[in-house]
Amino acid sequence: MTEDNRKASIRNIAEVPWKQYPNHFGGALSKPLVDPDGMHSRHVDHRISSYEPMAYVAPHHHVYQEQIYHVLEGQGLFQFGKEKRVVGPHDVIFIPPGIEHGLENTGLSNLVFLVITTPPVDEAPSP
Repeated sequence: MTEDNRKASIRNIAEVPWKQYPNHFGGALSKPLVDPDGMHSRHVDHRISSYEPMAYVAPHHHVYQEQIYHVLEGQGLFQFGKEKRVVGPHDVIFIPPGIEHGLENTGLSNLVFLVITTPPVDEAPSP
């Protein structure tokens, strides 16, 4: 699909199924709301995630991608490099490329947060 024939669109969150992505464990689920597959985005991936208590994403890093996590509900432990910080509602986390990071729900209720990633795939940008 070329950029010329893409259209603005609206999608209700209830229409998008939950997915458990690789290296996400224990009920760490996400809904891909804006992505290349569903909304034909080219520059951004936008998800909402909900992690049950004890659910987590294993520490990992991205070569080219930047990410933002925006915590809406719950509490968790965010790891970046060797440092760990408790995060909760209204915390916004910026993760540049190359930084190892992980997130675990250490709270008593679901940890709900937005994930914004650019570019949508971890590949070198085309010239």
